This record gives sequence, C-alpha cells and structure tokens, in this order.
Amino acid sequence: PASAMDHQPKFFENLSGTGKAIGVLTSGGDAQGMNAAVRAVVRMGIYVKAKVYFVYEGYQGMVDGGDNIVEVSWESVSSILQVGGTVIGSARCKSFRTREGRLQAANNLIQRGITNLCVIGGDGSLTGANLFREEWSGLLEELAKEKKIDQEAVKKYAYLNIVGMVGSIDNDFCGTDMTIGTDSALHRIIEVVDAIMTTAQSHQRTFVLEVMGRHCGYLALVSALACGADWVFIPEYPPEEGWEDSMCVKLSENRARKKRLNIIIVAEGAIDSHNKPITSEKVKDLVVQRLGFDTRVTILGHVQRGGTPSAFDRILASRMGVEAVLALLEATPATPACVVSLSGNQAVRLPLMECVQMTQEVQKAMDEGRFLEAVRLRGRSFENNLNTYKLLSHKKPDAELPKTNFNVAVLNVGAPAAGMNAAVRAAVRVGITEGHKMFAVIDGFEGFARGKIKEISWGDVGGWTGQGGSILGTKRILPAKYLEKIADQMRTNNINALMVIGGFEAYLGLLELSAARVKYDEFCVPMVMVPATVSNNVPGSDFSIGADTALNTITDTCDRIKQSASGTKRRVFIIETMGGYCGYLANMGALAAGADAAYIFEEQFDIRELQANVEHLTEKMKTSIQRGLVLRNENCNENYTTDFIYQLYSEEGKGVFDCRKNVLGHMQQGGAPSPFDRNFGTKISAKAMQWISKKLKETYRKGKVFANTDDSVCLLGMRRRNLVFQPVAELKNETDFVHRIPKEQWWLKLRPLMKILAKYKTSYDVSDSGQLEHVAMHSPKEAETGAI
Repeated sequence: PASAMDHQPKFFENLSGTGKAIGVLTSGGDAQGMNAAVRAVVRMGIYVKAKVYFVYEGYQGMVDGGDNIVEVSWESVSSILQVGGTVIGSARCKSFRTREGRLQAANNLIQRGITNLCVIGGDGSLTGANLFREEWSGLLEELAKEKKIDQEAVKKYAYLNIVGMVGSIDNDFCGTDMTIGTDSALHRIIEVVDAIMTTAQSHQRTFVLEVMGRHCGYLALVSALACGADWVFIPEYPPEEGWEDSMCVKLSENRARKKRLNIIIVAEGAIDSHNKPITSEKVKDLVVQRLGFDTRVTILGHVQRGGTPSAFDRILASRMGVEAVLALLEATPATPACVVSLSGNQAVRLPLMECVQMTQEVQKAMDEGRFLEAVRLRGRSFENNLNTYKLLSHKKPDAELPKTNFNVAVLNVGAPAAGMNAAVRAAVRVGITEGHKMFAVIDGFEGFARGKIKEISWGDVGGWTGQGGSILGTKRILPAKYLEKIADQMRTNNINALMVIGGFEAYLGLLELSAARVKYDEFCVPMVMVPATVSNNVPGSDFSIGADTALNTITDTCDRIKQSASGTKRRVFIIETMGGYCGYLANMGALAAGADAAYIFEEQFDIRELQANVEHLTEKMKTSIQRGLVLRNENCNENYTTDFIYQLYSEEGKGVFDCRKNVLGHMQQGGAPSPFDRNFGTKISAKAMQWISKKLKETYRKGKVFANTDDSVCLLGMRRRNLVFQPVAELKNETDFVHRIPKEQWWLKLRPLMKILAKYKTSYDVSDSGQLEHVAMHSPKEAETGAI
C-alpha cells in the first residue's frame, strides 16, 4: 500500500544497531552460499554497530553454549565467500526439540544479551526458531523462577526477534523463487550431465540419473529442462497410468530419429500416481527388459551439496544477509518472525509461518494424491518450468500438429552469448508445436541479406541447450544497409514473423526494421526480440541471456586470482571486465568475488576516489587479510585506463603492497551456458514464440499477415517480478544510445551493498525493502504472466 511515507527515501544510516546483539546460525542440511549469507549478516551487523555472534553447530551449539557462541569481528568472515557448505557448522539437534533444551538455549543467549537471531536453514529449522520465539517470555519467567536470571533481565530482554533465510538445495520452500544453494546444486548436476553426455554419445547408451529432492522435484525438473532430458520423474507430478509403455515408445522413437543417447532424470522422491516409489534401478530394469538398451545408473548424491557456490547464490545470499539485518533492526514485538526471500528479482519479507504452512500444504496435497494442487502450491515459477518442459520434450506426430501455413524465421544478432542456442531450440520446437514452419537464418542480418536461410526441424535442434556460443552464427552488422535485400528474402521465403535473439544490436536492428515499414510491406509482420548478451545492457530487461554465464566465469577467475594473491601476501590485483559502457559485470562480479572496489562508467569517479581506494587498501594490509581485488569495467573512463590505475596503485602502494593486472577478455563470452542461462533462455524464448502465434492470428487478414502498429515489434524482458512484452518504440526514451545502456538500471541499487561488505562508509537507500507481504496463492491463469 502506497502511503505518504513512500516518497521520503528511507536510508539505513538512520537505523542503528547500537546496543543490539545478533546471533547467526546455520541449521539443517548444508547448502552452498550459506557462508556468503553468514558473511553478509556479520559485516552488515558490525557496520550498523551491533555486536554479532556466531552460534556454532546450529541449535546444538545454542543449547550447549560455552565457546559455541562467540562474538566475531570483520575479519572472522574473510575468505569464506567462495567456500561451499557452512564454516560455522550445522548439526541435527534432538535436545532443542525439548523444552529443557530450549530453556538452556534461552539462558545461553541472555547471558550474552542476544535477542536477535538470524537463522539460515530449511523449513524444519525455521519452524523450530518460530516455536522458540513464541515460548520466549515463558522461558524467561521460568529462568527467573530458577534464579538463573534476575527480573531486570526479564524486562530488558523481553522479546526475541527472528529473521530466517532459506538455505536448501532442493528449493522446496514456498514463498521464495530461489533458495540459497539451489543454483549451485544445478551447476553440479549440469556439469555431470554434460560429462555423461559425451560418453553416452560414444556408446549409444541410456543413462538414468538420480538427483536429490526427497519431497521436491525442482532440481530434477530444472536440470531436465536445462539438458533436454528424454523423461523426468518428480514427486509433484507422477506419470499417468501406463507410463512404462509411453516412456519406452518415446525412447525408441528418439533412437529411430538418429539420437544416440537417452537421458532420464529421477528425483530421489519420485512416485507413481498410487504414491509408490519409482526408483532409478526400477527405471533402468524397465528399459533393459523392454528395449534391451545398454543402460547405466548414476546417483549424484552429495556431490550436489558440494563445491563452490555459483555467482547467483553468492549474490542472492549477500543480498538476503543484508536484508535480514535490516529486518532485525526494524523488528518490533508486534511483527511476526519473517523470512527474507526473492520474488523475481525483488527482495521481499514474508511471514515465516505462512511460508511454512504453505510448504506443508504441498506435502499434504501429494500424500492425498491431489497432484495438480501440489504443483500449483509450489508457485508460478515451478508451474512454468513444468509446462515448458512438457512443451519441449515430446514431439507430437505430424498428423496431430495444427497447420497454420505461417513461416517464422529465427536469427542471432550481436556478439555470441552462452544460452543463445537454448533459446533457438525452444523457439523452433514451440513454433513447430504451434503449427508453423520454422526457418533459421545463418550469420545474422548479413546472412539474411545473402539468402542464408533454411528450414529447421524439431530434431535439428536436439542437444543444443548445453552448447555455448551461437550455432547459427551471429554478427554485429545492422540491417539498415541491407534493407532492400532483406525485404527480398522475406518475400521469397514468405516469412510472416521474425524472432531476433541478441544484444543491443538486435534492439537497434528492430528499430531500423520497424522504421522501414513505411517503405517495405515485407517488414509489416510481428517481430519480437529476446535479449541475449553478456553485457546485460539491453533496455527493458533486468537480465539478458549469457550474463549469468559470464558472471560465473569472472567469479571463478577472481577466486583463483585471490588465492594466488593471498599466497604471495600484500598483493592487489586489478581486473578488467567486459560490458561496453555497462557496469553490470564489473559491479556484480565484485559483489560475487568479494572485491574491494569496482570502477564503472555509471558512477563517475575522480582522482580523489582512486586516492581513497589506495588508502583503504593500505589500511587493509595492516589486518590479517593481506590481499586486494579491484574490478574495472573496460569503458568506465577513457583516461583512467586499466594501465593507468595499475601504475597509480603500484606507485602509491610502494613498500606496502605490490600490484598485478589481468584483462579477462573473450573468455567471458565463451563456455557452456550456466543452468540459469539455459533455463532463462528456454523459458523466455518459448514465451516469445507463443506471443508470435497470438500476433499472427490477430494480424492475418484476407489471406495475408499485415502488422504495422508499434505493439507488433516488441522486446520480451524480465522486469522485477514479471516477463513483459514492451514495444521497442516505447523503450527509446529509456535508452542512452550513445553509450548503449538503459538510462535507469536496477542493479545500481545494489552498488552500496558491495561497498558496505568491503568496509566503505556509504549511503544506502532501503526504501525498496521492508514492507512485510503475504504469501500469495496464485491463480492458474497467472502462471502465464511468467515468473522465471
């Protein structure tokens, strides 16, 4: 609800933690990114002048007390950002389930004056925390009776505030789109699938992969979507009666289509419609008995929990950690325990018990065989994944496909970005399902002008999801100088709609084509653009395909460089990232790698700022953390080049630290796409294709397609919580064409986060965070508005 308060920005400098003590613990199964959350809570807590305590070994440490609850400093959380698992330990705790245990825990907290708890764990851990909070005043009374604390303390520590963050690789918590650790677990699964695909290809084998998820099929579903698996078994959506036959038919059809391998993914909690388990062994035996295929089972097990957290999880956990401290500072006895979580790209606070209740509803629905309800309760993002998977994995026989007689062309424009191929695959398959004839254009607009265009079939795009770069070929060349020739090709091939997957050039290209409609009728057709560029500089979308992969490459490289620097001691690295004038990669890379500074074009800096950074690093070298990391966007300033900054730091740091530089270059454009980019590319592209079908129906008159309004040339982007189609003409006002960036960029709001975590004093507008929302049950209709 908008109130008069909304207009005054709220700054966190005005929120003080003086006199408050915050305890942070990790509980339940570990998840990658928990350490990033711990680090953010500790640093943000200390930053606002609160005392922060580690509670080691989860609730067990809280009950045992002693040196399990320790006050920590800024340096205590140095170098843990890139470590998987949790450095403060997590244990299953029986005693906390008893009242005596909780009484002891309350006593241990009060002795240290801790009345703010930040709990990072799954739904069990969070439910436990809530019970503890409800009992708090009763526990204090009891402690006072036993003379363990005095009445003064009962008054002083009358309330316990609790904020939760969900750390769980299963993504099984309702109310949050992504839990901490899910993205990293997907990275592990996809690495394994990519590796298995090459050996399966060689031997024409079938692989049955078992992934984690006892009660939740998220990992299985998304990894199936991300690798184009032939079949997937998940607890929320059991296969129909007689699935054995349909699966075997599907597998043998794929073999008949020259596909040399089959991948079947099974969630460990998979069941059939009678709630009987479907195990990976059972699936294997079935394939061997019925089809005689050479079949192997691989159980991924705890590999999925291990390894370093992905860039996404580090940024998610850092954002959530800071948000959690803000929520604790603002908590009053009247506010319920809350969970900080992510909805789309927006940090939100939700009442903890509402989320827990909804999570338990899902389990209940599954136990009672109400599977459609279970899928709906999981939320729109889960439902979207399921619908997209169903759309793309099974080709209907030609006889059952509708025939629209429309021809749709797909092309890649701009620099290569990982995930482009996944987007092309989804477009082609959805187009064929909708009854269109699909055409692929080779080498962008230039190839289009030269007539490099051919029909592309369902099977042609098999196995494309995991391929990096652009298989169709992509060029930066704009259409303006080829308009005549492109119009000829559109006429010759009778192209009725265009789908362009690419970066800023794709956006400019669509603007040029729509301007040319006055002269050429051929361009009066529906056109849609799907943003794909590592720079993430396309107006109208918070994310573009390829940026997540590039961010992971930068983060991995920074991890290695940090390791080399901490071995040498007293060394500062200056790292140059790509992005054109857009500072997204430099800024987010700095947040994910725990850098000391990031120089970007969007935030002007001068020699005084450089001077301040050098002094800051000089101070840092006096602590136990004797290394520095500075990121610089390639175009952040034409005079303060990477060399200049390197020379300045070298001179100013003489005798205190030495300096090295590293230009990351084109490795940022390559590599296999990350799970996020595969999934995002697949879903956004499928949605764009459905829009094309709708527009074709609307604009088909008297035997031909004629579309010349602004709303028939759109860009599909992710905006905060939704996927939206925006006419490119309307995006003109939001664009800085000289520097090829949007005039307003959401991630600049996260800029202070990086500075706070690197110990700089800064101003931070937190008006965006804050209001407690309720867990929304969405209607089935709404699933189409699309969460990612």
